[in-house]
Amino acid sequence: MVMYWDGGGWMWMMAIAPLVWIALIGLVVWAVIRLSQNTSRTGGEAGSRDHGMPGRESAEEILDRRFARGEIDAEEYTQARGHLARHRPEP
Repeated sequence: MVMYWDGGGWMWMMAIAPLVWIALIGLVVWAVIRLSQNTSRTGGEAGSRDHGMPGRESAEEILDRRFARGEIDAEEYTQARGHLARHRPEP
């Protein structure tokens, strides 16, 4: 004689399945928002700065920013610009 045991498993599945779908949809929405923020932050073009590495500042941009903030004076700025120009890697 075969006995069937229904321990309420289907009730758990009916309660959990919608939660799984909600979590999955939420994860997809979060990923889309996250990726769109990264694209807008880097200007939308891969390779727009720093030799194909989106989102990274070039050495010149960092130097310009430091000079604009007053972290370095004009002499240091000029020396650093000259050094960067002399040691720039060939493309």
